[in-house]
Amino acid sequence: MKKQLNYNYAFLFYDVGEKRVQKVFKICKKYLSHFQKSVFRGEMTPSKFIQLRKELNGVIDKNEDFICIIKLLNNSVFGEEVLGCGGHATGEDLLI
Repeated sequence: MKKQLNYNYAFLFYDVGEKRVQKVFKICKKYLSHFQKSVFRGEMTPSKFIQLRKELNGVIDKNEDFICIIKLLNNSVFGEEVLGCGGHATGEDLLI
């Protein structure tokens, strides 16, 4: 039996049709911190992942829209570097 990993940190970015941008933004904002334009990140529980996916699947057009969720085991397993004026963190310290 394969052990299932419990991811608890995520980056989410999207490119969706203009009609659905606000709906997708509002859903993402409920679960993650807004990082920059269509990029979100933050801590997640397995149950929140399930609910986030369910809500997003109810809004997007799978033939036109793109959403990517990068799942991590925790927020200390990656290094982050921001160049330029973009990527203003919203309440979370940058990991460098």
